[in-house]
Amino acid sequence: MLSIRTLAAASALLLASTAAHAETWQIDPTHTRVGFRVSHMMVSSVEGSFPDVSGTLDLQPGKLSDAKVSVEVTMNTVSTGNDQRDEHLRTSDFLDVANHPTMTFSSTGLKAKRGGFELTGDLTIRGVTKRVTFTGTGLDQVAVDPWGNKRMGAHATTIVNRQDFGVAWNQALETGGLLVGDELPLQIDVEFTRPNDTANQQIGLAE
Repeated sequence: MLSIRTLAAASALLLASTAAHAETWQIDPTHTRVGFRVSHMMVSSVEGSFPDVSGTLDLQPGKLSDAKVSVEVTMNTVSTGNDQRDEHLRTSDFLDVANHPTMTFSSTGLKAKRGGFELTGDLTIRGVTKRVTFTGTGLDQVAVDPWGNKRMGAHATTIVNRQDFGVAWNQALETGGLLVGDELPLQIDVEFTRPNDTANQQIGLAE
Protein backbone atom coordinates (compact mmCIF):
# COMPACT_ATOMS: atom_id res chain seq x y z
CA MET A 1 0.00 0.00 0.00
CA LEU A 2 1.27 3.45 -0.90
CA SER A 3 2.12 5.70 2.02
CA ILE A 4 0.64 9.16 2.45
CA ARG A 5 4.11 10.60 1.84
CA THR A 6 4.41 8.68 -1.43
CA LEU A 7 0.97 9.82 -2.57
CA ALA A 8 1.80 13.42 -1.70
CA ALA A 9 5.05 13.25 -3.62
CA ALA A 10 3.28 11.75 -6.63
CA SER A 11 0.61 14.45 -6.53
CA ALA A 12 3.24 17.18 -6.35
CA LEU A 13 5.07 15.67 -9.31
CA LEU A 14 1.83 15.50 -11.31
CA LEU A 15 0.99 19.13 -10.55
CA ALA A 16 4.49 20.23 -11.51
CA SER A 17 4.27 18.29 -14.76
CA THR A 18 0.88 19.84 -15.55
CA ALA A 19 2.11 23.35 -14.82
CA ALA A 20 5.18 22.76 -16.98
CA HIS A 21 2.95 22.18 -19.99
CA ALA A 22 1.09 25.47 -19.61
CA GLU A 23 1.99 27.86 -22.44
CA THR A 24 2.02 31.64 -22.54
CA TRP A 25 1.44 33.13 -25.98
CA GLN A 26 2.10 36.77 -26.86
CA ILE A 27 -0.05 38.88 -29.16
CA ASP A 28 1.81 39.76 -32.34
CA PRO A 29 0.74 43.40 -32.90
CA THR A 30 1.88 43.42 -36.52
CA HIS A 31 -0.68 40.72 -37.30
CA THR A 32 -3.46 41.85 -34.96
CA ARG A 33 -6.31 44.33 -35.48
CA VAL A 34 -8.96 45.61 -33.08
CA GLY A 35 -11.72 47.19 -35.13
CA PHE A 36 -15.08 48.90 -34.62
CA ARG A 37 -17.99 50.24 -36.65
CA VAL A 38 -20.52 52.91 -35.73
CA SER A 39 -23.59 54.30 -37.46
CA HIS A 40 -23.31 57.81 -38.94
CA MET A 41 -26.45 59.94 -39.44
CA MET A 42 -28.49 56.72 -39.66
CA VAL A 43 -27.58 56.35 -43.34
CA SER A 44 -24.06 54.90 -43.31
CA SER A 45 -21.32 53.78 -40.95
CA VAL A 46 -17.76 54.69 -40.04
CA GLU A 47 -15.14 52.01 -39.48
CA GLY A 48 -11.99 52.37 -37.44
CA SER A 49 -9.26 50.45 -35.69
CA PHE A 50 -6.61 50.59 -32.97
CA PRO A 51 -3.21 49.55 -34.36
CA ASP A 52 -1.39 49.35 -31.01
CA VAL A 53 -2.45 46.11 -29.27
CA SER A 54 -0.64 43.93 -26.74
CA GLY A 55 -1.54 41.01 -24.51
CA THR A 56 -1.20 37.34 -23.69
CA LEU A 57 -2.96 34.00 -23.91
CA ASP A 58 -2.20 31.50 -21.14
CA LEU A 59 -3.18 28.09 -22.45
CA GLN A 60 -2.80 24.56 -21.25
CA PRO A 61 -3.22 22.24 -24.28
CA GLY A 62 -6.38 20.18 -24.03
CA LYS A 63 -7.92 22.35 -21.29
CA LEU A 64 -9.53 25.27 -23.08
CA SER A 65 -11.69 26.25 -20.10
CA ASP A 66 -8.54 27.06 -18.09
CA ALA A 67 -7.23 29.52 -20.67
CA LYS A 68 -6.73 33.16 -19.71
CA VAL A 69 -6.75 36.05 -22.18
CA SER A 70 -5.49 39.55 -21.44
CA VAL A 71 -5.57 42.39 -24.00
CA GLU A 72 -4.53 46.05 -23.78
CA VAL A 73 -5.26 48.60 -26.50
CA THR A 74 -3.61 52.04 -26.73
CA MET A 75 -6.53 54.38 -27.35
CA ASN A 76 -4.71 57.36 -28.86
CA THR A 77 -3.84 55.16 -31.85
CA VAL A 78 -7.50 55.22 -32.98
CA SER A 79 -7.67 55.53 -36.75
CA THR A 80 -10.71 56.06 -38.99
CA GLY A 81 -8.95 57.47 -42.03
CA ASN A 82 -9.73 61.09 -41.15
CA ASP A 83 -7.34 63.09 -38.94
CA GLN A 84 -9.92 65.62 -37.77
CA ARG A 85 -12.39 62.92 -36.78
CA ASP A 86 -9.66 60.93 -35.03
CA GLU A 87 -8.67 63.97 -32.96
CA HIS A 88 -12.29 64.43 -31.93
CA LEU A 89 -12.51 60.77 -30.89
CA ARG A 90 -9.48 61.27 -28.61
CA THR A 91 -11.17 64.11 -26.69
CA SER A 92 -13.41 63.86 -23.62
CA ASP A 93 -16.43 63.83 -25.95
CA PHE A 94 -15.56 60.23 -26.77
CA LEU A 95 -12.54 58.21 -25.60
CA ASP A 96 -10.91 60.80 -23.32
CA VAL A 97 -7.46 59.34 -23.96
CA ALA A 98 -5.72 61.92 -21.76
CA ASN A 99 -7.37 60.38 -18.69
CA HIS A 100 -8.01 56.87 -19.97
CA PRO A 101 -5.12 55.92 -22.26
CA THR A 102 -5.97 52.22 -22.59
CA MET A 103 -8.87 49.88 -23.24
CA THR A 104 -8.42 46.50 -21.55
CA PHE A 105 -10.02 43.08 -21.62
CA SER A 106 -9.45 40.33 -19.05
CA SER A 107 -11.15 36.99 -19.58
CA THR A 108 -13.22 35.22 -16.94
CA GLY A 109 -14.26 32.20 -19.01
CA LEU A 110 -13.60 30.46 -22.30
CA LYS A 111 -15.60 27.55 -23.64
CA ALA A 112 -15.89 25.64 -26.87
CA LYS A 113 -18.97 26.00 -29.04
CA ARG A 114 -19.86 24.19 -32.23
CA GLY A 115 -17.51 25.59 -34.85
CA GLY A 116 -15.82 28.03 -32.48
CA PHE A 117 -15.76 29.40 -28.94
CA GLU A 118 -17.27 31.91 -26.52
CA LEU A 119 -14.96 34.19 -24.57
CA THR A 120 -16.39 36.07 -21.58
CA GLY A 121 -14.56 38.73 -19.63
CA ASP A 122 -14.32 42.26 -18.28
CA LEU A 123 -14.02 45.05 -20.85
CA THR A 124 -12.86 48.45 -19.56
CA ILE A 125 -13.34 51.63 -21.60
CA ARG A 126 -12.98 55.15 -20.13
CA GLY A 127 -12.54 53.63 -16.68
CA VAL A 128 -15.88 51.78 -16.83
CA THR A 129 -15.84 47.98 -16.68
CA LYS A 130 -18.61 45.79 -18.09
CA ARG A 131 -18.90 42.03 -18.58
CA VAL A 132 -19.06 41.10 -22.28
CA THR A 133 -19.00 37.91 -24.33
CA PHE A 134 -17.14 37.52 -27.62
CA THR A 135 -18.05 34.78 -30.08
CA GLY A 136 -15.18 33.57 -32.22
CA THR A 137 -13.38 31.02 -34.31
CA GLY A 138 -9.82 29.79 -34.20
CA LEU A 139 -7.55 28.77 -31.32
CA ASP A 140 -7.64 25.27 -32.78
CA GLN A 141 -4.48 25.02 -34.86
CA VAL A 142 -0.81 25.72 -34.30
CA ALA A 143 1.58 26.46 -37.16
CA VAL A 144 5.34 27.02 -37.21
CA ASP A 145 6.66 30.00 -39.17
CA PRO A 146 9.91 29.93 -41.21
CA TRP A 147 11.83 31.26 -38.18
CA GLY A 148 10.74 28.45 -35.89
CA ASN A 149 8.10 30.33 -33.89
CA LYS A 150 4.73 28.77 -33.12
CA ARG A 151 1.71 30.80 -34.23
CA MET A 152 -2.03 30.59 -33.56
CA GLY A 153 -4.86 32.90 -34.58
CA ALA A 154 -8.46 33.78 -33.77
CA HIS A 155 -11.30 36.04 -34.89
CA ALA A 156 -13.87 37.24 -32.34
CA THR A 157 -16.74 39.74 -32.26
CA THR A 158 -19.13 41.34 -29.79
CA ILE A 159 -21.53 44.28 -29.68
CA VAL A 160 -21.56 46.86 -26.88
CA ASN A 161 -23.46 50.07 -26.22
CA ARG A 162 -21.03 52.98 -26.03
CA GLN A 163 -23.34 54.79 -23.57
CA ASP A 164 -22.66 52.01 -21.04
CA PHE A 165 -19.02 53.12 -20.98
CA GLY A 166 -19.68 56.84 -20.68
CA VAL A 167 -19.05 57.59 -24.36
CA ALA A 168 -22.13 59.77 -24.60
CA TRP A 169 -21.49 62.66 -27.04
CA ASN A 170 -24.09 63.09 -29.77
CA GLN A 171 -26.06 65.61 -31.80
CA ALA A 172 -29.70 65.54 -32.85
CA LEU A 173 -30.48 65.67 -36.56
CA GLU A 174 -33.04 68.06 -38.03
CA THR A 175 -34.57 65.12 -39.86
CA GLY A 176 -34.85 63.14 -36.64
CA GLY A 177 -32.52 60.68 -35.01
CA LEU A 178 -28.94 61.14 -33.86
CA LEU A 179 -25.63 61.84 -35.59
CA VAL A 180 -23.77 58.88 -34.02
CA GLY A 181 -25.21 55.47 -33.23
CA ASP A 182 -24.95 53.93 -29.77
CA GLU A 183 -24.48 50.32 -30.87
CA LEU A 184 -20.79 49.54 -31.30
CA PRO A 185 -19.75 46.26 -32.93
CA LEU A 186 -16.19 45.32 -31.93
CA GLN A 187 -13.99 42.74 -33.59
CA ILE A 188 -10.50 41.44 -33.05
CA ASP A 189 -8.37 39.53 -35.50
CA VAL A 190 -5.49 38.33 -33.40
CA GLU A 191 -2.34 36.33 -33.95
CA PHE A 192 -0.48 34.84 -31.00
CA THR A 193 3.11 33.69 -31.11
CA ARG A 194 5.62 31.90 -28.89
CA PRO A 195 9.05 30.28 -29.36
CA ASN A 196 8.72 26.86 -30.95
CA ASP A 197 9.34 23.94 -28.61
CA THR A 198 7.24 21.24 -30.26
CA ALA A 199 6.44 20.04 -33.75
CA ASN A 200 3.51 21.51 -35.67
CA GLN A 201 0.36 20.29 -33.92
CA GLN A 202 -3.40 20.47 -33.60
CA ILE A 203 -4.48 21.49 -30.10
CA GLY A 204 -8.25 21.22 -30.59
CA LEU A 205 -11.08 23.07 -28.87
CA ALA A 206 -12.64 19.98 -27.30
CA GLU A 207 -11.99 19.39 -23.62
